[in-house]
Amino acid sequence: MSKYTCNLGTTAHNLALGDLRARAVKDYLVSKGVSGDRLRTVSFGETKPKHDNSRRATRQLNRRVALVAEPQP
Repeated sequence: MSKYTCNLGTTAHNLALGDLRARAVKDYLVSKGVSGDRLRTVSFGETKPKHDNSRRATRQLNRRVALVAEPQP
């Protein structure tokens, strides 16, 4: 699961914020019965925007979590 942020704040702050949010999503999924061993979190902070960061509406779209399913061995 990857977490992204908009470009407001410092790079270090956004990486830490992304990590905090990704871990919150992981904790929620674990509380619902998903094995924590199957989940990995990564914070990209503001480094991989999907939308333009120059406007408020599109900055909000960059504050997201991406869940990626990986094949089981």
